[in-house]
Amino acid sequence: MTNIDFISKTVTTSPKNIEKTVQLLQEDCTIPFISRYRKDMTGNLDETVIEQIAKLQKEYETIVKRKESILSSIEEQNALTPELKSKIEQSFDLQYIEDLYLPYKKKKRTKADVARENGLEPLAKIIMSQNNDDVDFLASKYLNENVINEDAALQGARDIIAEWINENIFVRKQLRRLYQRKATITTKVVKSKKEEEGAQKFSQYFEWEENLTKAPAHRLMAMLRAENEGFIKFKVETDIDEAYDIIDELVLKGQNNCTPHVQLAIEDSYKRLLQPAISNEILQEAKAKADGNSIQVFANNLSQLLLAPPLGEKRILAIDPGYRSGCKVVCLDEKGDLLYNETIYPHAPQNEQSMAMKKIKSMVNAYNIDAISIGNGTASRETEFLIKKIAFDRPVQVFVVSEAGASVYSASKTAREEFPNYDVTVRGSVSIGRRLSDPLAELVKIDPKAIGVGQYQHDVDQSKLKEELDTTVVRCVNSVGVNLNTASKHLLSYVSGIGEKLAENIVNYRSENGPFEDRKQLKKVPRLGDKAYQQAAAFIRIKEGKNPLDNSAVHPEAYAVVEKMAKDLKLKVNDLIGNKEKTALIKPENYITPEIGLLTLKDILKELEKPGLDPRKAAKIFEFDPNVKSISDLKSGMILPGIVNNITNFGCFVDIGIKESGLVHISQLKAGFVSDVNEVVKLHQHVEVKVTEVDEDRKRIQLTMIL
Repeated sequence: MTNIDFISKTVTTSPKNIEKTVQLLQEDCTIPFISRYRKDMTGNLDETVIEQIAKLQKEYETIVKRKESILSSIEEQNALTPELKSKIEQSFDLQYIEDLYLPYKKKKRTKADVARENGLEPLAKIIMSQNNDDVDFLASKYLNENVINEDAALQGARDIIAEWINENIFVRKQLRRLYQRKATITTKVVKSKKEEEGAQKFSQYFEWEENLTKAPAHRLMAMLRAENEGFIKFKVETDIDEAYDIIDELVLKGQNNCTPHVQLAIEDSYKRLLQPAISNEILQEAKAKADGNSIQVFANNLSQLLLAPPLGEKRILAIDPGYRSGCKVVCLDEKGDLLYNETIYPHAPQNEQSMAMKKIKSMVNAYNIDAISIGNGTASRETEFLIKKIAFDRPVQVFVVSEAGASVYSASKTAREEFPNYDVTVRGSVSIGRRLSDPLAELVKIDPKAIGVGQYQHDVDQSKLKEELDTTVVRCVNSVGVNLNTASKHLLSYVSGIGEKLAENIVNYRSENGPFEDRKQLKKVPRLGDKAYQQAAAFIRIKEGKNPLDNSAVHPEAYAVVEKMAKDLKLKVNDLIGNKEKTALIKPENYITPEIGLLTLKDILKELEKPGLDPRKAAKIFEFDPNVKSISDLKSGMILPGIVNNITNFGCFVDIGIKESGLVHISQLKAGFVSDVNEVVKLHQHVEVKVTEVDEDRKRIQLTMIL
């Protein structure tokens, strides 16, 4: 089977499109570049399908590599028959291949190995053939200094038979099917841990049983975490009699004196070898599926968070609220550079409200502030109320933003490089301000796991999580585009074809030579060759540069085509950009070249109509209920405004303006059945919710959107 055949089994597009996509990937083209600028080659495949093809190609290569390793290992043992070689080479089912390899796999010395060393394999073969009636007499022929009696001989033979049954491909396959259909999760509480701190959150799993295939991802992850933390014992089981029936049917050949020994071997094989192996295998399959589900939830949330509406290039006063330690205030210019910082103490115990209000008003005037960004942590509401009391001399918008991850950023190497002369409190406030101006540019500096928009992110496969989240960040950054002259090296590192080292080189070049005037200048950056330029050029923007197309998503390889379009209309390129009336006159089919096809030309015309358009919406001010300042203010039946701040498989969490977010269970999102939370709500969506239950002791709030 070729790689194209392998991928075609999963991806519904033509083999030609797959072949071209794989070719581009193997030429080190990035997924954003392929999906945006090679549509004519791939048949207009979107990023999701191209990512799927890339993963399947990787999976294919992994299987091929594993097969080569297995074949080599069996050959070294002089055990590779033409039939076995053919089976391994023809299969691309990794589980089946591993089953074929199992008898030859190097493992610790087993009971069967000891029995073989004692010369009992011939006896095992005779018993396994199940056509000899005098087993005890037969066993007496195999006694030696290590096998002292017939019982020992028969036990050794059964150990060998048990291993054969364990290595039987058909037995393993049928047992897998049984477990996949009927495996049950059973949990028991560890009594000594029942009263410990943290046990209560897992109390529903102290005595739990359900079909493994029906357990949703979040519930399986919760049970596995409870086991990992020592609160429960967790088992995956199936009906033992049904398992024995499956093995009996495949192994037993009727009834004679050999049958009881084979049955004993079956029981031993199942309990000691098959049951632990198959149950663990099925659990790992379920865990991998739950991981994939949880990782996808996290990736979706992260994407929505990164593409949250930006305020844009405004002067911002940012506040990291606090009580005893005060509110840390910073003033930022349009580019997010720090102009001034101070600490005010408007709340208890100092209660210097009047002085704090004067200072804020003075800073707003002194630094021409356009907007105020307040972190949504401790003392957020009180600080918001204080700010709204101030009679400013100029229009000032007030926003409350999520400060999740700000403390992680403030203590990071990135923050220390940016602000070596300031402490963590100032750096955290800067992050709160910048994420209002441009959430994408600021949040790429923070480990996504610290942003808190996932479920069980610390329990899933960390390498797969990192890979998926990195892919998500790359997709978001390149869908928006990056200002080459203002972007940080962290933002630049996610641009198609760039990476960390080239991003650093770009920033250094910019520092030494001043702002870039056109995209071609990128080629002067050390180590930035033709391939990197091809992949990156169209995703960076140069405002007010020499070439107006440098501030658009038109790729430099298509500039000549755009110039010809303008020339045919007797216009300059500058006059064509943003001129919908003129671009409507252009017939794209007249400009097809061997390199640039119709799909790309249609994209170019769309881009010329609205060059460099940011796909994100503009930031909107949101007002929480002024009467709700803490969980103690909540009462059942209250209807409140809120902002969705996290999405999981079982519902969404809503910020209602206090420290604790409330949960809207999936069943409470709307009337009727909901299969996917994302179908109803998005991250940062403004919603209206009703309070249904408040548990002050456990700090839990239940909400509904069915009003």
